[in-house]
Amino acid sequence: MPMFPHAHRRRPTDRRTGSTGSRGSTGGAGRRTTAALLTAVLLTGGLTLAPGAAGAAGAQAAADSTAATTPVRVNQAGYLPDGPKRATIVTAAPEPLNWQLRSASGATAASGRTVVRGTDAASGEATHVADFSAFRKAGAGFVLVVDGWSSAPFDIRANLYDTLRTESLAFFYHQRSGTPIEAALVGPAYARPAGHLGVAPNQGDTNVPCQAGVCDYTQDVRGGWYDAGDHGKYVVNGGISVWTLVDSFARAKRAGTASALGDSTLRIPERGNGVPDILDEARWELDFLMRMQVPEGRPYAGMAFHKIHDAAWTGIPTRPDLDPQPRELHRPSTAATLNLAATAAQCARVFRPYDSAYAKRCLSVARTAWTAAKANPALYAPDSDSTGGGPYNDTQVTDDFYWAAAELYAATGERAYRDAVTSSPWHTSADALTATGFNWADTAALGRLTLATVPNGLPASDIRRVRASVTAAADGHLATMAGQGYAVPIPANGYVWGSNSQVTNNAIVVATAYDLTGQQRYRAGVLESMDYLLGRNTLNLSYVTGYGDTYAKNQHHRFWAHQYDASLPNPPAGSLAGGPNSGLQDPVAQEHLAGCAPAACYIDDIGSYSTNEVTINWNAPLAWLAAFASERRLPRA
Repeated sequence: MPMFPHAHRRRPTDRRTGSTGSRGSTGGAGRRTTAALLTAVLLTGGLTLAPGAAGAAGAQAAADSTAATTPVRVNQAGYLPDGPKRATIVTAAPEPLNWQLRSASGATAASGRTVVRGTDAASGEATHVADFSAFRKAGAGFVLVVDGWSSAPFDIRANLYDTLRTESLAFFYHQRSGTPIEAALVGPAYARPAGHLGVAPNQGDTNVPCQAGVCDYTQDVRGGWYDAGDHGKYVVNGGISVWTLVDSFARAKRAGTASALGDSTLRIPERGNGVPDILDEARWELDFLMRMQVPEGRPYAGMAFHKIHDAAWTGIPTRPDLDPQPRELHRPSTAATLNLAATAAQCARVFRPYDSAYAKRCLSVARTAWTAAKANPALYAPDSDSTGGGPYNDTQVTDDFYWAAAELYAATGERAYRDAVTSSPWHTSADALTATGFNWADTAALGRLTLATVPNGLPASDIRRVRASVTAAADGHLATMAGQGYAVPIPANGYVWGSNSQVTNNAIVVATAYDLTGQQRYRAGVLESMDYLLGRNTLNLSYVTGYGDTYAKNQHHRFWAHQYDASLPNPPAGSLAGGPNSGLQDPVAQEHLAGCAPAACYIDDIGSYSTNEVTINWNAPLAWLAAFASERRLPRA
């Protein structure tokens, strides 16, 4: 059994699961296009690779052999008619090159000249950019041709992100614990019995004991979402994930577009119950989070257990209902308790129009958790607790206090919570919104975003300052994008474990700036961030399963494990891979990606848990952005 990496405070996702068992014979670079072959192919044409591109091409050995045979990199899913339309071309040519946008029939629809951008620091590639944003006609099967090289085909259409909006949210139903995943909703390949309900060989989540020395009772902690490719359930990662889904709905409601996330918009068992489906899905996790609260009369009453998972790591593949491991509750933590307080308070605010009794229950849980966290402000999860599940350790929780206080204040308007907000050093700190983005361990940004967007009783000058901090952070992300060949809202040193979630979370900040100002440059920044995820990157690969000409499909997962067992499926469409991670923290990445440029440190192999896992906190911001991008409103400015 391999050792698994621990979490580090500022390395947001260096923390959890790994590959178990032997690697399948289908893995590795032997069956892929080699860097040498790719370089030779590209050097024979009018375009030439920059010196750093060989490393990027070596990393591309992770994708299908067709993936990086063109230096013309586009959003392989497509572009919106009224949005930006840019492509990156890998070439060391010193002068601009001609480009043509060709329709499916081969006719030239638009043409122009590239702009020389120079070396992209994250990929090491010399780049040009082709901008065909002025072309606004819809159609399918477009290709961009630059000096004889053609891009992958793509569409231009207004409903481009509608399906991704629903499929990225469907990910959460697939990840549900404690309920059967129904073939009528997901198809026979993805259907499975309920996991972890005490049906043999499961030992279940309905009566779970604590680790030795933690407690002397058992707790019903059924339900919730499996965190990632493993069978663990973690309050701090569940917290940011459910917050993001609920915030997506609240944001759409403010924008007047919530019907797209309403009742009967998802294929889930609760459809048709009169409650928006995205809230039904969030409730599945919220119910679990509330079950993780320590009961009254017990030591640490009101706190939240940090996590629940197997006593030892399970192998790949292992379907959840076939997991024989005993399950254990892990010691309560201040961070988990504040995640519970924040998300339950958000629940009270957003669910109130749809289920007032549930909202009242959420608020009661939030108040209790806040009081318990105040009484136990430094109970930290140990970084050594990494057997059978990741530690998710975090020894800086002042940001979690700020987030929870902001949510409780937004839900109640009460002075005690306002005072907790305004007295927090995070309320004025520039570090709440950083270049590398927020994450499960760095949550001050969540409080800042709530205070910037949800009506509250802060002084007008304070609200102006909070909102200005959001637009300033968004401007910083746009400046970062403008200095790159691929327009990614993270710096060259930001390619860490789960880098794609850093991209998506920063794009949420940019989208919020658009909501606050109506300025089109922010919307354009969000859409270009989606371009990166969907193929406009150094690997010419879409990181979202099912989207684009070539996409990630062997993500690390214990049930979606087709690479190891042909009878099992690949991840469903709409699943986001973690993305490039220059840390190379698994054996597969270390074997195949040594020397990679940061943006190329990715391999589509099920064994590469440090570059290719899926998790709820990565798919949640993807779903948030897909909902934003799918809105068809007239631009405001």
